[in-house]
Amino acid sequence: MAKSRKTKKTDKDTEKMINPSTGTAGSPVDVPETTTEESIEKTVKSKLTALYRLQSIDFQIDRLRSVRGELPLEVQDLEDEIAGLETRVEKFNSEIQELETEISNKKIAAQESLELIKKYEAQQMNVRNNREYDSLSKEIEYQTLEAQLAEKKMKEFAAEAEAKRELLNDLDEELAERQKNLEEKVAELNDIVAETEKDEAVLLKKSEEQRARIEERLLTAYQRIRDNARNGLAVVPVERDACGGCFNKIPPQRHLDIRLHKKIIVCEYCGRILVDDEIMNSVQDV
Repeated sequence: MAKSRKTKKTDKDTEKMINPSTGTAGSPVDVPETTTEESIEKTVKSKLTALYRLQSIDFQIDRLRSVRGELPLEVQDLEDEIAGLETRVEKFNSEIQELETEISNKKIAAQESLELIKKYEAQQMNVRNNREYDSLSKEIEYQTLEAQLAEKKMKEFAAEAEAKRELLNDLDEELAERQKNLEEKVAELNDIVAETEKDEAVLLKKSEEQRARIEERLLTAYQRIRDNARNGLAVVPVERDACGGCFNKIPPQRHLDIRLHKKIIVCEYCGRILVDDEIMNSVQDV
């Protein structure tokens, strides 16, 4: 009898051990699998939906910015050109100033030579022999040549300075014209930016919020594809059995894989991430 009671007790303990999560004996609980096909599909689908939603937001930002057209580049080119012209103007002004200094120095040198000539001519009147006279004559001749050379250099420097002043006037006119063009382009750009600034700020905020929901690895891949794409599209739908980015045909089996949402599929031609109609239709306009 004692043995029978012991056996029954053991059976009850075993029953409790088989069902530890129930809290009571005799109520079995089915433990779900952690990686079923349904959960995989749900995970991949949610990632693709998040990426396509981000692409929709970024596309609208690109469309707003495209309204500005080539204006930002034109403004940048004008600013660079103006900076170059201002550098040339400064260089010409510096060169003209140097030439004027040289002219002033040569003028002083010529004046000194003329004064020495007068001095030597006066000394010639009081010489005691031919030797002293010849020596003073050579000095007068040398100073005359120095004065003539200084006069020649003065004319050359003056002509060069005048040529640079003419070029400087042309540069000043060109610079004024470019600055006027820049002011007009900047005003036009500011008007366009003012019109779209509010909408762009809202979309940028949405983009940042959506990016925070996407894992870093996928976000990095998305941005890399987007940067390399000419139209900025990294995630595209399949349209008429073709990639919505490069328009190359997609094989039927690959098209089926896209619809099953078991893994992220990229176009084998352009590398863009592909989504099906279901995901595209689930993403509402932002």
